[in-house]
Amino acid sequence: MDAIYIAIRTFLEMGGSVLYLIAGATFLMWAIIFERIWFINTEHQTDVGKALTYWESRSERTSWNAHRIRERIISEVNSRLSVNLGFIKTLISMLPLLGLLGTVTGMISVFEAMTHSGGNARSMAAGVSMATIPTMAGMVATLSGVLANTFITSKVASESDFMADTLTMDH
Repeated sequence: MDAIYIAIRTFLEMGGSVLYLIAGATFLMWAIIFERIWFINTEHQTDVGKALTYWESRSERTSWNAHRIRERIISEVNSRLSVNLGFIKTLISMLPLLGLLGTVTGMISVFEAMTHSGGNARSMAAGVSMATIPTMAGMVATLSGVLANTFITSKVASESDFMADTLTMDH
C-alpha cells in the first residue's frame, strides 16, 4: 500500500500543481457518472413504476387533456433522468484544457531552467515532464469520461424511449 501511495505522490509531484486540478475534476466527473448509473438502476426504476401505476389507474386516456398529462409524466421522469449530464459534458470538455494549462506551466519551468542554468538538460528535464504529464492525464481522463458519457447518454435515451412507449393511449 505504501508503494502505491509513493508512486501516486511522485507522479503528482512530477506533473506539477495542475495535476491536482485534473485529479479533482476527474474524481468529480466519475462521482457524478457513478451516481447517474446508480440512479438509472435504482431510483429511476421506481419513478417509472410510479408513473406507470398512475397512468394505468386513469380511466380516461384518449382526450387532449390525457395527452398533456401523459407528456407531463414523461417529461418529469425524463428530467430527473437527465440531471447532471450537462455537467459531465462540461467536465469532459474542461479536462483537456487543464492538461494544456499543465503543458504551459511546464514549458514556463523549462524556460526558467534555461534562463538560470544556460540550457542544462538535467535542469530542463523536470520542466519537460511537468509539461507532458498533465497533458497525458487530461487526455486519459477525457477519454474515460467520453466512454462513460456515451454509455450513460445511450442508456438515458433508451429509458426515455421505453417510458414513451410504455404509457399507451389505446384505452
